[in-house]
Amino acid sequence: MKVLYLYCHPLPESFHAAIRVEALAGLGEAGHEVDLCDLYAEGFNPVMSEEERRRYHDTSRNQIGIESYVARLRAAEAVVVQFPTWCFGPPAMLKGFLDKVLAPGVSFDISDPQNVRPLLGNLKLVAGIVTYGRDRLRAMAMGDPPRKLVMRYLPRSATVKARAQYHALYHMNVASEAKRKGFIADIRKAMARLR
Repeated sequence: MKVLYLYCHPLPESFHAAIRVEALAGLGEAGHEVDLCDLYAEGFNPVMSEEERRRYHDTSRNQIGIESYVARLRAAEAVVVQFPTWCFGPPAMLKGFLDKVLAPGVSFDISDPQNVRPLLGNLKLVAGIVTYGRDRLRAMAMGDPPRKLVMRYLPRSATVKARAQYHALYHMNVASEAKRKGFIADIRKAMARLR
């Protein structure tokens, strides 16, 4: 399966970097073709400029400057998105990517505003690998936007609702070394089982 691996963390020595190594190893074990999209390393600009906003609804022009990202998304059969939770949401880098790349004519058709239709017929699966600084109860009290992003929003961009998986480590900042290592091992296994 062709997998677009959206990775969003600025520090190469982070816990997330260690997770990514094992996740990619698991995907490799399963024989998947992986396109690693490291948003920070690639220098993606998440800020939507005035001009980009003006042409956002113009499907003949809204992909200017992001053509390669759109092509990578359209080529994928699965998307794995990995990110930390900051202020109970995804990092601004990832939010900006989604705002710019999941645009009209790419992930949805708004030619009939009363009946918006999804366009990503290529997507069969979306998986999230997410860490939280707080416990699950507190995340739930805030509505848990990262979980909704992965489990609800992204799968509904597919023409036939894509399957979704969510792998979360809550309260990461106080997790023991054993718990962190266990999470990384579980991620590798989960990615190796991805179908």
